[in-house]
Amino acid sequence: MSIAPKERDLELERIALVIRKLQERIADIEPSVGSLRDQVVDIRTHFWDDVTVNFSTEDDAVETYLSMKQQADLLSERERTHRHLSNQLKRMKRLVPSPYFGRIDFKEAGLPTEKVYIGVASFLEDDGETFLIYDWRTPIASLYYDYPPGPAEYDTPGGLVQGTMELKRQFVIRDGSLRFIFDTGVTIGDDLLQQVLSQGSDSQMKTIVATIQKEQNRIIRNDRSRMLIVQGAAGSGKTSAALQRVAYLLYKYRETLKADQMVLFSPNPMFNSYVSTVLPELGEENMQQTTFQEYLEHRLSRLFQLEDPFEQIEYLLTAEEEPGYVGRVSGIQYKASSAFLQVILNYKASLEREGMLFRNLRFRGRVLISKDRMKEQFYSYDSSIRLANRVILLQEWLRSELVALEAVERQADWVREEMDYLDTEQYQKAYNRARKRLKEQDPTFNDSVHEEEVLRKMIVQEQFKPLRIRIKQLRFVDAPALYGQLFERRELFEELAGPGGVPEHWDDVCSQTLERLSRKALAYEDATPYLYLQELVEGFRTNRIVRHVVIDEAQDFSAFQYEFIKRLFPRSRLTVLGDFNQAIFAHATSLVEDTPVARLFGEEETETIVLTRSYRSTLEIVEFTKAMLPGMQSIEPFQRTGGKPVVLIASSAEARIHRIVQDVQALQAEGMNSVAIICKTAAESQAAYEALMERLELRLITKDTATFERGIHVIPAYLAKGVEFDAVLLYDASDKTYRRENERKLFYTACTRAMHRLRLYAVGELSPFVRVVDPGLFVKEEIGRSIYA
Repeated sequence: MSIAPKERDLELERIALVIRKLQERIADIEPSVGSLRDQVVDIRTHFWDDVTVNFSTEDDAVETYLSMKQQADLLSERERTHRHLSNQLKRMKRLVPSPYFGRIDFKEAGLPTEKVYIGVASFLEDDGETFLIYDWRTPIASLYYDYPPGPAEYDTPGGLVQGTMELKRQFVIRDGSLRFIFDTGVTIGDDLLQQVLSQGSDSQMKTIVATIQKEQNRIIRNDRSRMLIVQGAAGSGKTSAALQRVAYLLYKYRETLKADQMVLFSPNPMFNSYVSTVLPELGEENMQQTTFQEYLEHRLSRLFQLEDPFEQIEYLLTAEEEPGYVGRVSGIQYKASSAFLQVILNYKASLEREGMLFRNLRFRGRVLISKDRMKEQFYSYDSSIRLANRVILLQEWLRSELVALEAVERQADWVREEMDYLDTEQYQKAYNRARKRLKEQDPTFNDSVHEEEVLRKMIVQEQFKPLRIRIKQLRFVDAPALYGQLFERRELFEELAGPGGVPEHWDDVCSQTLERLSRKALAYEDATPYLYLQELVEGFRTNRIVRHVVIDEAQDFSAFQYEFIKRLFPRSRLTVLGDFNQAIFAHATSLVEDTPVARLFGEEETETIVLTRSYRSTLEIVEFTKAMLPGMQSIEPFQRTGGKPVVLIASSAEARIHRIVQDVQALQAEGMNSVAIICKTAAESQAAYEALMERLELRLITKDTATFERGIHVIPAYLAKGVEFDAVLLYDASDKTYRRENERKLFYTACTRAMHRLRLYAVGELSPFVRVVDPGLFVKEEIGRSIYA
């Protein structure tokens, strides 16, 4: 809706006024921030100069303590004030180029109309009460996202506020200049969305506070559910909404919730780089970011060589003709299932009665405490005691046994030999250390009488140190053998599996699992079940500090991983985001209906939101990609048009390379800053990179790539998930490369990374995933001529 010239002039005056006030406040605060910073540095540098240290008498010690406390309190106060003013300064500087993006005029019954201007942070008049700008996270700002002009209401800590929205206005302000202004009757005007979505891709995900849609606002402001599940179509803004949700929660609960109490599990390290600027742009510190694989490495890499999910998918995509392939696929699917989770739980209950396995405690080539003796002791405890608690009781028993064995060992011949090998310096150092320790224990100790006894004790204690560490770390429990026992004893597994029975190809699954265990290796599908079993036996390690966990690409997490995360963070709420249509791993989980995710906290504590509108890609790209998968009719493209996807049939591999080079150069000339040449596998990516590297300046993305940058990227499809590009060139869309049904979602995922342009290349026959698409949805071209099919 157009704005009257007089009204536009008033808005221009207000923008100038607010920017001037921001600049004045910045100029006023900046010297104070600098001065406080200098004071903090000075106090830290000269901390002890102003502290009187004297412990001669009790009064002197008290005076010393008070002097130190006074200095520490002064430093703490200066640091706190500096931090507060510094954060305030950053917020104001962030507002100067674009003070606000929205305005609503809201009239509450019985009160005058209030003009509410909304930006990424609040800014008040000098009186400290009048808002020039409201933070987008304030309760009243929710009106902007949830209502058109007319009756409206919003929640506050004091209750529901009802009234009438008389105006909704949207602004695009860049570098202090008003670029666009319009009134709208819908949630967020399509005109503003068009402006934002038509911009190029960047090396970092952008904030979406100016264009949050009503359904995204439901995600952001939901603070009731223990588990919030977001099933969203590709490009529906689920990850963006989740990050704005984090910023909203940090704002609303700023007295009790901090950024380091929130964790994001992302699909790969590069994705962490891609989303790393969103929270800082909103004035918040970054939350903790990790991958589930990093946690597995932290816990298990000391014992095992671990496969990661990308090695697993490479195997699935390339090893179809290898022996044992079908068995491996069956094993991957079964080990990620709720059925196998139940087997592990049944196994734990079985181990409470029988079957625990331990390791001998060995010393100098002989067994000190045998695994059979440990087992006998373990099952001598009351059967009502939990398994993990019995392990702790056994640990205490082993410690006491070790003390007794140490005393006996001191008289062994090898101890005298060790004493003889000590040189003078070692001898004196060791003796003085042991003598001091024994003097502290017994003031009547006579070192001249007990010199040899002292040294014998010291030597044996030092030699027994690794045994004490093994006991402390519970390494007397044979966790690998316990896991292996599931695959060695078929009758045991059949009993534990119950009515579910033994899965298909179980013999292959068992032999493959045991072979890997024999060489201290764990497949990706085994890592979480193994760790879960180990925790059931030894006791779960929990993190009670983290209060909120966000899981992106949630369809790629198994039932085991969800259950494990629930136990790992017992005080945490969860937000999980995913798209089952992008479930490219064999262990994928659906997010809706009766699934392990939905059952994790029960129906009463779980809410599911489904996003069907796609904003990333143009109308033509969305229509093309949704035709590849069944049941995609509900996906609604945003009405932003562009060219149709282009399918190119090349006469040879060299012709394809030549055309890709031409197309990339043309796209760059068109202003496309981020171009992805997406391949199926790492091997294909390497080959494409080598073929193109002398003709284009490009970057090869691997699973170890830690940062995301603008430019031309060659990348496997499974690493491109969650990221978007101005243009996508699918390197090989032929039947030879993409033909199996389990590759359909990978193909779809690759195509949906494109924002503005999508091109698919093939040498030979096209993939069936393209052949099923209505020919009217794309342009088919052969080198040298164009055919509009």
